Amino acid sequence: MAVRARVRTVRAVLLAVGLCSITLSAQGLQRINPPGLSTPTTYSHIVRDGKTLYIAGQVGADAQGKVVGTGMVEQLEQVLTNLQIALKSQGADFSHVTKINIYVTDVDAFRAPDAAKVRAKYFGSNRPASTLVGVTRLASPEYKIEIEAIAVLP
Repeated sequence: MAVRARVRTVRAVLLAVGLCSITLSAQGLQRINPPGLSTPTTYSHIVRDGKTLYIAGQVGADAQGKVVGTGMVEQLEQVLTNLQIALKSQGADFSHVTKINIYVTDVDAFRAPDAAKVRAKYFGSNRPASTLVGVTRLASPEYKIEIEAIAVLP
């Protein structure tokens, strides 16, 4: 009988701890749209959960939504500038980026040496895990590239 009571007590404690951790995790999410980036109406640029940053796909448009150029290199520069703004708003930089997903309408243009130089300028030797996906079109037909990122703060 005493063993059954202990088992019930342990189960109740485990259930309570589990529910508390779920509640704390849900309460810890912050949805952030930092100054210097566009103000979306249907998503957040950053969702922060403790020390982890989930950064929405950044495109080659400035804070006013204007596409910066028609080429991959110009848009890549703007994408990484936007990503840098998002990171800095949370006290992070490119060394904190752990994973990126890159979507491009022209894989060859992205893999060209001039685009590689732009990427190296921002990431340097801090190379995150990376996935490159060629797509037929992004959210707007003018967009050539979109990069989403996950970063972990120290």
